[in-house]
Amino acid sequence: MSLEEPELSEEEQAGLALIQERGGIHQSDFWKELDVSSRKGSRIVERLEESGLVEREDAVYNGHTTYYIEPVVDPRDLEFGLLMAGDMLSPFIGDEEVDPESDRLSQWIMNLAYEDR
Repeated sequence: MSLEEPELSEEEQAGLALIQERGGIHQSDFWKELDVSSRKGSRIVERLEESGLVEREDAVYNGHTTYYIEPVVDPRDLEFGLLMAGDMLSPFIGDEEVDPESDRLSQWIMNLAYEDR
């Protein structure tokens, strides 16, 4: 995360790394994988959530009520260059459907091919 991160304990750092690596995890699996008690796992998640590093939402998993925890992604950390071909933004960005035979798509693909040389 680009913003200054709060001081985290080793267990909180390990928990955050697990959540970021997975892209999300159910809280019932989270504490098991960290090898901590469910109570300690809940406290870790609460601390990460209070710090703005993760979000959690109610979920039902294996027939039990739990939370699904996801990392908070700072948009400034995203690599938008992957959507570019030269100075053209991918035609797949937006709500409209892309015509596979359109000039716009063809030009974008040709710019990708040109960049690879």
